[in-house]
Amino acid sequence: KDIEYIRSYYFNKKEDTRFSSSVGKYVGFTEQGVKYAANWNKDASKLSAMKAQKEVYCLNHVQIDYNNIL
Repeated sequence: KDIEYIRSYYFNKKEDTRFSSSVGKYVGFTEQGVKYAANWNKDASKLSAMKAQKEVYCLNHVQIDYNNIL
């Protein structure tokens, strides 16, 4: 429940746009990033695919990573 999937997009070493599973949508941090986020948030299939990444990537690997740390 405490796991969050974050995917960030950078341009010229500045974070432009980010998807966060806790927010459930893209957020822009620059003028261009806000435009990208608005367009990507309109695409329901893109949002559902990103939301599924939390389960596909994070939840399937957390136990393996946790066991390796211990």
